[in-house]
Amino acid sequence: MTAFEGKFSFKLDCILQLSFCMFTEFGVMPEIGKAIDEMEWMLPTDVQAEAIPLILGGGDVLMAAETGSGKTGAFCLPILQIVWETLRDIKDGKVGKAVLSKGQPWTFSYSDRGNAMAITPDGLRCQSREFKEWHGSRCTTGVQGKGKYYYEATVTDEGLCRMGWSTEFASLDLGTDRFGFGFGGTGKKSNCKQFDNYGEAFGKQDVIGCMLNLDGGEIGFTKNGVYLGTAFKISGEILNSSFYPAVALKNAEIAFNFGQTEFKYPIPENYQAICKVPKEKMVFNPNTGPLGSAAGDAAKPKPNAPQAIIIEPSRELAEQTFNQIKKFKKYLKDPEVRELLLIGGVNVREQMETLQRGVDIIVATPGRLEDLIGGGYVLLNSCRFFVLDEADGLLKQGYSDMIDRLHKQIPKITGDGRRLQMVVCSATLHSFEVKKMAEKLMHFPTWVDLKGEDSVPDTVHHVVCVVDPQKDTSWQTMRSHIQTDGVHAADNVRPGSNTAETLSEAVKMLKGEYALKAIDEHNMDRAIIFCRTKLDCDNMERYLRQVGGQKYSCVCLHSDRVPKERKANLEKFKNKEVKFLICTDVAARGLDVSGLPFIINITLPDEKSNYVHRIGRVGRAERMGLAFSLVSSVPEKVWYHGQWCPSRGKNCRNTDLTDVKGCCMWYDEKMYLAEIEDHLTVTIPQIDKDMKVPLNEFDGKVTYGEKRANTGTGYKDHVDQLGPVVRDLAQLEREAQKLYLKKMIL
Repeated sequence: MTAFEGKFSFKLDCILQLSFCMFTEFGVMPEIGKAIDEMEWMLPTDVQAEAIPLILGGGDVLMAAETGSGKTGAFCLPILQIVWETLRDIKDGKVGKAVLSKGQPWTFSYSDRGNAMAITPDGLRCQSREFKEWHGSRCTTGVQGKGKYYYEATVTDEGLCRMGWSTEFASLDLGTDRFGFGFGGTGKKSNCKQFDNYGEAFGKQDVIGCMLNLDGGEIGFTKNGVYLGTAFKISGEILNSSFYPAVALKNAEIAFNFGQTEFKYPIPENYQAICKVPKEKMVFNPNTGPLGSAAGDAAKPKPNAPQAIIIEPSRELAEQTFNQIKKFKKYLKDPEVRELLLIGGVNVREQMETLQRGVDIIVATPGRLEDLIGGGYVLLNSCRFFVLDEADGLLKQGYSDMIDRLHKQIPKITGDGRRLQMVVCSATLHSFEVKKMAEKLMHFPTWVDLKGEDSVPDTVHHVVCVVDPQKDTSWQTMRSHIQTDGVHAADNVRPGSNTAETLSEAVKMLKGEYALKAIDEHNMDRAIIFCRTKLDCDNMERYLRQVGGQKYSCVCLHSDRVPKERKANLEKFKNKEVKFLICTDVAARGLDVSGLPFIINITLPDEKSNYVHRIGRVGRAERMGLAFSLVSSVPEKVWYHGQWCPSRGKNCRNTDLTDVKGCCMWYDEKMYLAEIEDHLTVTIPQIDKDMKVPLNEFDGKVTYGEKRANTGTGYKDHVDQLGPVVRDLAQLEREAQKLYLKKMIL
């Protein structure tokens, strides 16, 4: 080994040790740090450095960062650690003991509550962030017989609320049946769906006293210590029932005091704090079960009740996240974390059998997950983490209602008193839909926004080639060309004609030729080729195989290909068995193909964010990438199968336009290009049809697929430059050691 190699090896070892130390500095366990070390992750990325401590700290997190920024590790690492620590505590019996200490009377019940009702571990603060529906809860303990009892409720946030008293038979939507008696912030009392004016309205920071007079059969309320009069008269069978403190909220938060601490206002005369009720008059809420049973449930969770559910928009991305978790958990033993991949195209019976044996973390696509939840094969009562990866992609695919349904089914506080954590991440969090969803579902989330609005990393060079069939008339004499999509099958298109339909067909022919020119000009041996539709992908795959065989070896990836083929095709491309991956936007989100040098957009996407996702497949891990986009100078007629299409595109031949319930539309790429440039606040360089990229355009200092060349004098000079600093540090280390030894001797 040369002196230089020795120095370089020493430096590399130091960097790897620094990597281990940096992750553990964020609170990551040494066992996970060891696995990270073996994966040769040099240092935490910016998003990991921000998000990991936040998730470990128990908060909801929104992550916005560029593709390739390490978002998957940012949420998988802390979730895996917390799940393992919880399993260890369950094994050691710590969870049960912790909950038993909290399983005391006069707290709100974790089980007798609405799905969107969150309760703090001490059971004395309730919150619901549901805007459209009321969600309620009842106390673990109540009173029956005689006496006068009182508790206080303090409104701690704006919203709609009702508090009061109910029997165990009452609906959690307090005051909507004859067994519940509530007083709401609008100044109305409610019972049996009868809402009458009472007292006065109240809001944030107001303190409402709830009075139950079982001697006289009355319920009344105070506001900030002022008695508002009798609200309800109770008699007959209801008066002989058990009464429990109760609450119902709509996007509101309330804190309760049952007498465990001093009340803010003097207790009304002849009343006593509800928590002082004699034991012979105390009753336990039958909808909660015996006190402490929640601890037993937490200590022995059902096998099919995972602690974490991670939802991905595609099978490929789910598999990628699943494989990362398997790598991270390599050294986590005794207990072992059990993970399961739930995707379509896999034998569902095998998935059910795995669930019965026990699962701690589920990574899933939406359809298969909801099917198994609906069938009772996946339980949500122990779920502590609800993760939406590529959230904007999930929402655009129409899964908003499903996400709402699942979120409502997950208890906001687990049986062991831990709050549900929600993590939402994507490269584009700045859409209205994502912000609206986060506001509705998440609990005061922290934004980890290292990206701002969509932007393109400086490791990505992107150019545009305009395809103009009026200037480039070579299509008129082409003997062979790509098979087009058939939208002009009923149109009179022919060479020499300048109709919109003829020019549109010409663009389709030229784009196939231009893609080949880009491949040849830049000697591409690895690239992703994005097409607009599945049919376009199939046609491009067929064309490349016809014109070049092994020279243009390729595979296709879109949702009409069976899962087994999709997985095999992606593996072939990743393993460099083929040169080109042809796909729709299904592959534009989150797939990690290391060192990818090129992508080609046959057609621009109609969503600005999808352009960023597509070209973000290159330029990852500090490796340079070049992206080509072919943009038609004239409108192009394309397929657009709306809800009116009976087959949703399957063997559809309806080439009429959408305004007459057809399945085609005119696609104006020049308009989309202008929107993308405006969105990114850049002007994308344009190149000629020969596909040459001028060297001085990007300084000619890069090799695509590799890291940017060092503009310095190389490793040897770099080491020499650092030599004096290293020598100074070594001298300081020696002096520190001498000082330490001297003190030890003294």
